[in-house]
Amino acid sequence: MRAGFSGSNNEREETDKMAEIMYIVVPCYNEEEMLPITAKALMKKLSDLIEGGRISPKSKVMFVNDGSKDKTWEVITKLNELSSFFTGISLSRNKGHQNALLAGLMTAKDRADIIVSMDADLQDDIDAIDGFLDKRAEGCEIVYGVRSSREKDTAFKRNTAQLYYKILEKMGVEITYNHADYRLMSRRAVEALAQFREVNLFLRGLVPMVGFKSDTVTYVRNERVAGESKYPLKKMISFAVEGITSLSVKPIRFITALGFVVFFVSLVMLIYFLITWAVGNTVRGWASTITSVWAIGGLQLLAIGIIGEYIGKIYLETKARPKYIIDIDLEENEKE
Repeated sequence: MRAGFSGSNNEREETDKMAEIMYIVVPCYNEEEMLPITAKALMKKLSDLIEGGRISPKSKVMFVNDGSKDKTWEVITKLNELSSFFTGISLSRNKGHQNALLAGLMTAKDRADIIVSMDADLQDDIDAIDGFLDKRAEGCEIVYGVRSSREKDTAFKRNTAQLYYKILEKMGVEITYNHADYRLMSRRAVEALAQFREVNLFLRGLVPMVGFKSDTVTYVRNERVAGESKYPLKKMISFAVEGITSLSVKPIRFITALGFVVFFVSLVMLIYFLITWAVGNTVRGWASTITSVWAIGGLQLLAIGIIGEYIGKIYLETKARPKYIIDIDLEENEKE
């Protein structure tokens, strides 16, 4: 028998009228070890919020299986069988965290009034959801979960993260400092997000573009209690590049400015060499020639690489391939 809201029928009907349906969307990739722990914690949180009349008894946790190679989907289907609190969708293949999160948001928006997105590792403090709901009651359409500090991070990760946020700010990207993808969004906000058609996704930068009334809730980030991090250094660097190139054209403008500077310097050096030749004070040597050739060559390769990155993104955007394909939707299956 599936567990669910235990209140009386009258209590259920009264709560349904007053409270909003909330879905918690949790992208999962190879989270077989972590999911039972996460499910237990989220089930208790939902139960407490329902009993307190803060959300509707129809609220659920939606796990999104992002083409996991372990038994993640088997765990999700088992949770769905045991409790009505849990549902899930499975993508046809691995599409990456951002696409999996988007798939969950777009599926949940037709079934919920408000949607909270979070990772499966429970590093985001689930008690911050209470703060999200407080801000929602004040009329906020989007509430960002923001880390209060990075003391638990290594010095390398802390410093590189701070540098990254500063670079994004300099590039003109609107982003909330120390915010990942832990946030509350209303159905209205998610429907507005659905109008963004980018194939190259960086939701942390896209969500602020939606607008509407928003606020932040700070929390202390926890340690992962099981499983392994799905963001090694290589993926973090790739994600950082994605964020910059998806939301800003300033790198290309920087190349243009650099080209003008190098051209100006070359004119100055040409005048200098002509004067040196005129006064007969020439020095035979290859040092300056080789240095300039290597410098210009390096700048050209760098420029081609950055421009190529943007051309590659244009290539993917023009193909307009689907960002995700849903293979199984447990909630839809239950209706059939």
